[in-house]
Amino acid sequence: MDANPTLDQLQVFLAVAETGSFSAASRQLNRAQSVVSYTIGNLEAQLEVSLFRRSGSRQTQLTEAGRALLADARRIHSDLQVMRARAKALKQGLEADVSLAVSNMVPTDAIVETLTDFGKRFPSVSLSLHAGELGMVMDMVAGGRATIGIGGSLLKEDDTLTAEKIGHSYMVPVAAADHRLAQMERPLTRRDVREDVQLVVTDASGITKGRDFNVLSFKVWRVGDVATKHQLIRGGLGWGGLPAPLVREDLASGRLVALDIDAYETVEYPLYYIRRTANPPGPATSWLVEALAKRLSQCPSSQDFHQLIGRLSDPARLAAE
Repeated sequence: MDANPTLDQLQVFLAVAETGSFSAASRQLNRAQSVVSYTIGNLEAQLEVSLFRRSGSRQTQLTEAGRALLADARRIHSDLQVMRARAKALKQGLEADVSLAVSNMVPTDAIVETLTDFGKRFPSVSLSLHAGELGMVMDMVAGGRATIGIGGSLLKEDDTLTAEKIGHSYMVPVAAADHRLAQMERPLTRRDVREDVQLVVTDASGITKGRDFNVLSFKVWRVGDVATKHQLIRGGLGWGGLPAPLVREDLASGRLVALDIDAYETVEYPLYYIRRTANPPGPATSWLVEALAKRLSQCPSSQDFHQLIGRLSDPARLAAE
């Protein structure tokens, strides 16, 4: 007889593979460890292959067959999640409330304009807005504390989440106009910046623990959010990268100066719409995502922004325009 694994067996298989042990999977699934072991044993009997090595070590290892079948299990589970989501969307009416988690990399003007229109179009829908750093968006969506998230790409693999690119932003290294680095008026090397204080945002979610992005200085001050980092840089306490839309006015007024640092990566930063696969968007949420995507896809490119910076740094050219 052909093997006919149940969805429950596949979910237990995924839990053991992802947590690394039968005991951890039992805690995650809130089941007795004996039940987890029995379920895996039955699945192996049906498939006629061993999925895990029972070596006695704390970390359960997948066999070669287990690794090959893991991708199939994930695909089947994901397909079922999509089917459930589609069925839920078909019967879902207008939401009573929407919770939105937004990364500080997202341009504020796009958020303000979209939410202004949202309030007029859906006056009966309550809205909660959460702004934060790096992994916070993914953490809130994965934990069910936010309906949708707008932020960077997924920082770790999570089959329960769906992500779709809807725009871009990018970080620009800046310093106050009277800062030593700003007054050098030439391209900067890593050697130029490494002795100056660099301000860096710490991710409170813990998802990016141990990972630093574009950290070039030996002297690092860590802060909890972009707003604080922005104010400290404006106060001349250090240099650092800030979202380009956030510093546009500071650069135009001359309060901040964009730094040309050869080792600093200023590539465009993709922005994604993130939601739980099992939680399809309702009418109001769908409208909100589409409106944000329309605005975020029209944000200036990194090349356009640097051309603007070039005009701002050339008073004669700016006056001629």
